[in-house]
Amino acid sequence: MNPAEFSNIASAEEGFWWYRGMRRIMFRLLDPLFAARPFQRVLEAGCGTGHFAKAVAGRYGAPLCAIDLGWPGLEQARRYGLKRLAQADVAALPFADAAFDLVLSMDVIVHFPLGEEDRAMRELARILAPSGILVLRVAALDALRSRHSQFAHERQRFTRGRVCRLAERHGLKVLRATYANSLLLPVAWAKFRLWEPFLRRPPESGVQGVSPWLDRLLYQPLSWESHWIGAGRNLPLGQSLILIAEK
Repeated sequence: MNPAEFSNIASAEEGFWWYRGMRRIMFRLLDPLFAARPFQRVLEAGCGTGHFAKAVAGRYGAPLCAIDLGWPGLEQARRYGLKRLAQADVAALPFADAAFDLVLSMDVIVHFPLGEEDRAMRELARILAPSGILVLRVAALDALRSRHSQFAHERQRFTRGRVCRLAERHGLKVLRATYANSLLLPVAWAKFRLWEPFLRRPPESGVQGVSPWLDRLLYQPLSWESHWIGAGRNLPLGQSLILIAEK
């Protein structure tokens, strides 16, 4: 990821509508997993600033390790109070086979060049214990690539079929795969495919503050989606894609 994006994320992650909404969706998916079994060995592979890792550890009381390739993110994670941190490449994880019961990876493998995502998935599958769970989130649909995608050094986006096949190639059984951030899809498509090409501006971060009323307005569709997804229903299209798979 573009190192310049770490400071943008760190300043926005707590209150920005997208982060709040996606955390709510992720918790609706993680709550039943943690209710069903006591995960004792949890890893976030590609923790960024560590904010999500901190939120998971606080919500579930799970012993959690976190790794990231970028040192600026790990410094922020340390400021959040996370102790089990390591600088490492998701495609070359410094852990033994079957080391974790649960592995989380949020918007990480999209930064691998097209064709190299198998390197990361091979490692994520390797460190999972038998019956271990992988929860993976990726950016979805090439048509939604934006100036923010370019700024953040996002190199690929996925469809549901492609991410499911990726997991299955490495011995994982797909339990669930759903799109998310779906209700805002028409707005996103118009912005990324019509408005941004018209402006012809250089890539820039999309993590920028908005007025409080707009923040609340943009957050509401994600809140509605969290109830839909939390009830066990999938969404057929969206800007993000979430996979839950078992080894």
